Amino acid sequence: MPRFRSRDEYLASIVPPSASATAGLRRRSFLKGTLAAGAAIGFPGLLAACGGDQGGTGGGGGGGGTVTWGTNESGTTFAEQHQAEARDFESKNDGIKVKINAVEHNTFQENINNYLQGSPDDVFTWFAGYRMRFFAERGLIGDVSDVWPLEGIPDSFKEASTGNDGKQYFVPQSYYPWAVFHRKSVFQKNGYEQPKTLDEMTSLAKQMQKDGLVPFAFADKDGWPAMGTFDVLNMRINGFDYHINLMAGEEAWDSAEVKAVFDMWRSLLPYHQTDALGRTWQEAAQALQKRQAGMYLLGTFMNEQFPENERADIDFFTFPEIDPAIGAGAIDAPIDGNCMSAKPKNEEGAKTFLKYLASPDALTAAVKATKLPFISANENADQSAYTELQKKSAELVGQAENIAQFLDRDTRPDFASTVIIPAFQEFIKNPDDIDGLTKSIEEQKQSIFAG
Repeated sequence: MPRFRSRDEYLASIVPPSASATAGLRRRSFLKGTLAAGAAIGFPGLLAACGGDQGGTGGGGGGGGTVTWGTNESGTTFAEQHQAEARDFESKNDGIKVKINAVEHNTFQENINNYLQGSPDDVFTWFAGYRMRFFAERGLIGDVSDVWPLEGIPDSFKEASTGNDGKQYFVPQSYYPWAVFHRKSVFQKNGYEQPKTLDEMTSLAKQMQKDGLVPFAFADKDGWPAMGTFDVLNMRINGFDYHINLMAGEEAWDSAEVKAVFDMWRSLLPYHQTDALGRTWQEAAQALQKRQAGMYLLGTFMNEQFPENERADIDFFTFPEIDPAIGAGAIDAPIDGNCMSAKPKNEEGAKTFLKYLASPDALTAAVKATKLPFISANENADQSAYTELQKKSAELVGQAENIAQFLDRDTRPDFASTVIIPAFQEFIKNPDDIDGLTKSIEEQKQSIFAG
């Protein structure tokens, strides 16, 4: 089974040969552009309404008409960012209107397959790498190669936007890291220090329990948050290369290495909120916000659950090392952006809108709307508007030795959705049957990856 010995080797293995051959990657460019993977297989009908009304404009072109935008945020502050971007775009492109069709995040992702085969919107929010390539190969995403090059977007991001045929099917907009978040005031009040090792973090968790805090906020009602815990433990225990090979189906889930990850996870569960399967990530974040929990492993979107006047109190640290020989240089940092449907009703308008979403103007509009961290993929974006949390997030990604894109973006979508989600949820309920759990995962993996 292949083992990737370097980041460049990994990149070369998963991007089209034509793109890999001309990459000329610098260290920071690679970190920003590591490919995403995974997507959830859809269920019938739930997204059918997203693209049903195209405003009757037909192919209005870049100079007019309506562009419909299917988004995976509804009723959140991120939805407010989308609305702000749409308004700003309309003010800069006279005659083009944007109609947003917003759907709750999990519903959107879990039903994307049927959505794309039905009446999808002209443009829709999605993810780079495997998640994009999976549908591009099936002819469900439109070719946007003529949108590129995009000023300020590095070549590495273009590679993350490239399908197996060498064409571009994605326009990146932002990225964000996963880390361990906490409130500065809670740490200061109790004299806590950010841990650098697992032993330090375990000691901190025990002290938090003595002080009446739940050490780690934790939720997995939606199925995906626990993947972040597995990712970081696997990268800390077995290393980045092993993790990527495991996601690619090239390592066995019933191996001693994977069992060690679950065993470590089991030892840490007593420091996490109980009843995680009945709790959303938003509810877990609120436990941190209310000073009921001391830490939370999640992405920077976590701070959406904090009032604006409390966000300056948020800080984070990267999950500490477990094995000094491996260190703590690997993190999850997904790339988000937008795609065009295979048969948009307003193709010219859609491509004009995609260019805008990758521009510094989109960042400015989003940040003004909510002041939430939104790290633009565009190197020309005005970082003077960044909060301290944004600046620290960008610094963390820039200094990381290896970047993963999150479990359900780094592996096959059918495997992540139908095998990993129920398996991890079963583990959270019953963490004592690691042998049976890993055997079941491996058996299902072999069947899926052989297909």
